[in-house]
Amino acid sequence: MSHYILLIKWTEQGINKIQESSNRYNSFKTSLEKAGGKMVGGYYTFGEYDVVIVIEAPSDEVVMSLMLKVGSAGNVRTKTMKAFAAEDAWNIIKNLP
Repeated sequence: MSHYILLIKWTEQGINKIQESSNRYNSFKTSLEKAGGKMVGGYYTFGEYDVVIVIEAPSDEVVMSLMLKVGSAGNVRTKTMKAFAAEDAWNIIKNLP
């Protein structure tokens, strides 16, 4: 499975409903697991982003579907990065022409 890093910022709507954030987080986790993925870690942060989540998912399509669902609720805006384990990246680099 591939790894993804999700960088999340609250919208005005999302911060106004901050008390619901744990329910939204758990709902996302459940949706991810139903789609065949798993949560690696989740962190509430301060600074440029409000939440950082690391997940494993079976495909880019699964992640895109989940991110569209999350975004359409209007509580957060996200940036998604596909991540490679260091060992996998080293193998890619080793095989460069």
